[in-house]
Amino acid sequence: MIFRRTPSPARPKAKAPRALAVAGLPVPLELRESARARRMTLRVDAGRGLIQVVIPVGVSETEALRFVGRHDGWVRARLAALPPQLPFSDGAVVPYLGVDHVIRHAPDLRGATRREDGAIVVGGQPEHVARRVRDFLMAEARRELAERSRAKAALIGARVAAVTVRDTKSRWGSCSATGRLSFSWRLILTPEAVLDYVVGHEVAHLREMNHSARFWALCAQLTADVKAPRAWLKTNGARLLRYG
Repeated sequence: MIFRRTPSPARPKAKAPRALAVAGLPVPLELRESARARRMTLRVDAGRGLIQVVIPVGVSETEALRFVGRHDGWVRARLAALPPQLPFSDGAVVPYLGVDHVIRHAPDLRGATRREDGAIVVGGQPEHVARRVRDFLMAEARRELAERSRAKAALIGARVAAVTVRDTKSRWGSCSATGRLSFSWRLILTPEAVLDYVVGHEVAHLREMNHSARFWALCAQLTADVKAPRAWLKTNGARLLRYG
């Protein structure tokens, strides 16, 4: 007798995120299906200025909209609490390692965007100012984070495989099992002690891929302060996402 294994039913695939129009809401609503979700959840995305509702695969748009409606008060309170948008424009103030710098557009500037005398000086056409400031800050973040990561890794005999910077919205840094470190470029806007803590935190994961007591002891060896920077990020994280 031959027994044939019954194939497992294929998991339903999640649809691509899509926008929904909701009358009365001051910002867009993004509907995102997740094969791992077991219940509907809501979050306000400060970086993109929208409301995101995550639903299990198979939940209808009608059900999702009812869910949003039941939490209308919560959504509006969170939106009201968002910091204002902070565009990169001529005359705007941007922190660099926590120190305020004024963006100064100098159309005739020759050479790359640079810092000088408490300003970020950027040349070119006005419509390119925002992109050039962002590119400058990302390059500065990449340099600063890479240097500190490798210096801290050397202290514990660890090796950094690579350092990348991205515009992440849900975490400030991460460490892979292969030794690749990834950071949010927005850390260049934070006070130096905050950036240093995040670097120390991720480098410590090169030795301890957990948050055990041994991990926190190692983290404390790699950065001067742990508690104050964590509190600063909790208080100011949403504002960081509104820059640019």
